[in-house]
Amino acid sequence: MHPKALLDACAELVKLTLQFQHPADAVVSRYFRDHRNLGPRERATLAETAYTVLRKKTLFESLARSGSGPKERRLAILGFHAPRNFLKAALSEQEAKWLDQCDAVRPEELLPQHRHNLPQWMADALQAQVGDQFEALAASMLEPAPLDLRVNALHAKREAVQKELAAAGIQAVATPYSPWGLRVEDKPALTKLDAFKEGRLEVQDEGSQLLALLLDAKRGEMVVDFCAGAGGKTLAIGAQMRNTGRLYAFDVSAHRLEALKPRLARSGLSNVHPAALAHERDERVKRLAGKIDRVLVDAPCSGLGTLRRNPDLKWRQGEQAVHELTEKQQSILTSAARMVKSGGRLVYATCSVLPEENERIAEAFQQAHPDFVPLDAGQTLEQLKVEHAASLCAGGESGTRYVRLWPHSHQTDGFFAAVWERK
Repeated sequence: MHPKALLDACAELVKLTLQFQHPADAVVSRYFRDHRNLGPRERATLAETAYTVLRKKTLFESLARSGSGPKERRLAILGFHAPRNFLKAALSEQEAKWLDQCDAVRPEELLPQHRHNLPQWMADALQAQVGDQFEALAASMLEPAPLDLRVNALHAKREAVQKELAAAGIQAVATPYSPWGLRVEDKPALTKLDAFKEGRLEVQDEGSQLLALLLDAKRGEMVVDFCAGAGGKTLAIGAQMRNTGRLYAFDVSAHRLEALKPRLARSGLSNVHPAALAHERDERVKRLAGKIDRVLVDAPCSGLGTLRRNPDLKWRQGEQAVHELTEKQQSILTSAARMVKSGGRLVYATCSVLPEENERIAEAFQQAHPDFVPLDAGQTLEQLKVEHAASLCAGGESGTRYVRLWPHSHQTDGFFAAVWERK
């Protein structure tokens, strides 16, 4: 595609994503469906340009004021994901001159909000938590996430899959914490690989793998993944159970559970039972009261731990929306807890980095349910032979009561988890 046509397409996609009517990944997928003539390179440029603009929106909007022409074109020029000489072939002389001026601005000359590119309420909330690490955290959230894969322990060993990928020209390194994980720097065409088609591999962030591991589901148990969604953790838990026992994948969205079906078929698991619930107090939940060995509550949340993958979330979520979510989280956790039998384990997890969705929910639940004894997440992960387990945790007097994962410290998405055992 000619540089001019590609830049025009990028400007069109940037305009669509900045309307914030739908999640950015859905807007990009829809655009590709509507423009089937685009090749893989053009798609990569389009997607990365749109995501770069979402990541650095505050900075780019500030720089765009000194340019001319349609605003979305100026933003697309600033975020354009291709070599500069290719881009300049699409620009007028005036635009090229303006771009050189923008490129000459040094990071240290920028205002704080143009460096961190976060809404102010979010920047304040994160700074209050991480203090002098804030700049490192904010910078890490502007980077694209690496591609993490989980080896299906039911069918393969990590080393064997690593060799299989190397034979296909894909360099993968073992993840530092998860015993199931491999990390790939590029975005290879995984779906074409036998390892993917035959269910030896799944795409899953290392942090998400650790949350499934924390549940420590055993052979032959009754287990519930309460907000299963598209089932990434469900599949990891099913393999952990060696395809025995019963694993219920519950979610209020039948549409999200549909996405689990092809993944389930590939995985070779037969112990998973997906079911859509009407709400968290559904009849199915009542029938299972006190019968379940382990329950994972991967609660719906703001998703602000996933900004490397979903940069639009920081512009689509507000303080009020987070406040409404916390009521839902409390209610879901309370309902799910009823299913746990005595001696059973309950794990509450989110992909948020805000204390009100995390520690505060866990502490409020703890106060209201003295029959649930908190477990030390650091010790639990250590017993599961996770390397450097204590460094993955925070909170409590011992310092390792909760799992607390951060992009700048652990190279995972931001995650939280609390663990209890019922008396």
